[in-house]
Amino acid sequence: MVTTRVRSTGTGIARAAGRAGAPRWRTIAAALAAGAVLLSAGCSGKDESPAWQGGGAKGDAAGGASSASPAPPQSTVSVTSPEPEATGVKALTEVKYTTEDPQNTTVTVTDPDGDKVKGEVDKDNNVWTPAAALTWGKKYTVTVDGPAAEGKVGTTKSTFTVMKKPSKLVRVSSFLGDGATVGVGMPLIVRFGRSVPEKYRDDVQRRMTVRATPAQEGIWHWTSPTEVHYRPRTYWKAGTKISYNVRLKAVPMGDGWYGRSDVSVDMKVARALVMTVDNRTKKLTVRENGKVIKTIPVSLGKPKTPSSSGTMVVIEKKKHTVFDTLDELGPEEGYRTKIDYAQRITWSGQFIHAAPWSEGVQGRRNVSHGCVNVSMAMGKWLFDRTMMGDPITVKGTEERLKNGNGWTDWNMSWEQYKKGSAI
Repeated sequence: MVTTRVRSTGTGIARAAGRAGAPRWRTIAAALAAGAVLLSAGCSGKDESPAWQGGGAKGDAAGGASSASPAPPQSTVSVTSPEPEATGVKALTEVKYTTEDPQNTTVTVTDPDGDKVKGEVDKDNNVWTPAAALTWGKKYTVTVDGPAAEGKVGTTKSTFTVMKKPSKLVRVSSFLGDGATVGVGMPLIVRFGRSVPEKYRDDVQRRMTVRATPAQEGIWHWTSPTEVHYRPRTYWKAGTKISYNVRLKAVPMGDGWYGRSDVSVDMKVARALVMTVDNRTKKLTVRENGKVIKTIPVSLGKPKTPSSSGTMVVIEKKKHTVFDTLDELGPEEGYRTKIDYAQRITWSGQFIHAAPWSEGVQGRRNVSHGCVNVSMAMGKWLFDRTMMGDPITVKGTEERLKNGNGWTDWNMSWEQYKKGSAI
């Protein structure tokens, strides 16, 4: 085997030193071949060649290997919540994002069919909030568009999937339905099929909105863990149009329970009919739109069964009914009596009703079991003019009305009533 050494000369000609006696042309050929091997080894060695010699990292196109995908350009916007491809997301989730130019950035959320989802964008806090709960189990796409910048694009997309429909859903209902017409003292009443824990009531209340025309100050008040009422600061103005929305579908209500549905009601307030009873004079005064239209003699509860002093409203009306207290009071004190023109004002059984048996003492002496007795003629006259929600205030009796014994929303001052709000 021939060992060849290559030396570089100033002229760039390779000179070879070989075994003695070898032909010169063979020596030169061997030297050229060895040089070719060395140069070839230099081109296929480690990635240490400087760029100006044509070197590069593995996979570089200049090296002939397959090239990696280029990194995507940076964006001036991004979605931070929900995380990309997130699953099990709450149906009322907010979309949070970042942007270098909030005022010129738009956010669009689309459903699986590509339809735009209604929502509101808070440009001060970079948050998009859905107008209603998203559909259980569906996948949504978020697109954030903002101005591009040098070297950056202005658009980003992200997707997330809403949680599956839970098995524990709380029924939400309104006492009043669409098209109802009520008196000026009628509270708005929303009921829940399960108790709402205190720490969840503020979130629930924030999603219950009331719009009145003309506008009037008002607030929600929790009467119990399963019921919340709304009243204005003073009686509703006659003719008020009211629209309230209870958007509680998918709202958390504790222990894995969520609101089942949304409720919307449009209703109106009738004329302003207000009743006042004074035990001192034994008279019931009826005012319509501020004007006295009738003064009616009454007989209130006797000292042993006094009527309650306070402000109540008409809860229900029955033209003909039967009062039966035998099971409650026994045969000595109880009774079973047919009654005409009955208007309930407390849960404990106090009514305004016709009482022909006490007409001789009405306006002079109290003989009832706590009800407001009027004559048959005045019972019918009043029954024909009142409606659910008309307020009645009784003054000067031996017993105070207990809050909760009826719709006692007006039996509290405004300051007291506000304390029942969760917000």
